[in-house]
Amino acid sequence: MNPNLLRGRVLSIAGSDSGGGAGIQADIKAITALGCFAMTAVTAITVQDTQGVSGIHPVPDDIISAQIERVLADLGADGVKTGMLGTSSVIEAVSGALARCAGSLPLVVDPVMVAKGGALLLADTAVGAMKEKLLPRATLITPNLPEASVLIGRPVTSLADMHAAILPLMALGPRAVLLKGGHLGTDEIVDIYEGPEGRHEWRSPRIATRHTHGTGCTLASAIAAGLAQGLPMIRAIGRARAYVRIAIETAPGFGRGHGPLNHAHTVNPFVGE
Repeated sequence: MNPNLLRGRVLSIAGSDSGGGAGIQADIKAITALGCFAMTAVTAITVQDTQGVSGIHPVPDDIISAQIERVLADLGADGVKTGMLGTSSVIEAVSGALARCAGSLPLVVDPVMVAKGGALLLADTAVGAMKEKLLPRATLITPNLPEASVLIGRPVTSLADMHAAILPLMALGPRAVLLKGGHLGTDEIVDIYEGPEGRHEWRSPRIATRHTHGTGCTLASAIAAGLAQGLPMIRAIGRARAYVRIAIETAPGFGRGHGPLNHAHTVNPFVGE
């Protein structure tokens, strides 16, 4: 990619995935592949592969805050994305740093709670802090169905439940909600958006594959990249969904579990050879 074509700066605040498929690594890949400049504030280091998370080492709260503050003070940003935050104190540190330094930057919050392999990535005691401190700051939140169930306190397991959950999710304070329907288990994926533009739905056939590790991280980062580049919300979401779909369709097939996506499908590595 020609660096002169980079447009937009996105700060990702999330955990590190040693397997490279999700978290900060997925965020950097997606943001870069879509033509933005990626910056990071690492919240935790995970021991992780395609089969699951076997260890988590938290980063101290003051280091997380300092990463955010130094990046925004020097390089600046056009958008922010949050992923794995883990604890109440981390959420408070992140929300405080954003309040001091991020102004009115677009903020995409992926309320990460559980890893693809089942590991808990958000303490039960931290849900209240997320709802109180972070969601009201969000331009967009991107919960999946299990995350939406936790946030509104009732099961969201059907398409009817999804439609009924949208307004309670909006009541938590974000400017907009994208409720992802991948966990419905149906042959068609349905994502529902509610925001200033009204309600929109996206539908696409389910791809039969186990290589879906990091889809949530990738989608949220791709949306943040679009917003950082000045795209309208609906267009940013549509482009991000199309990007993720091709990334799944062309996944490299690595690993024995839930394999990573092909984040680099927008880049031809053989140009000039």
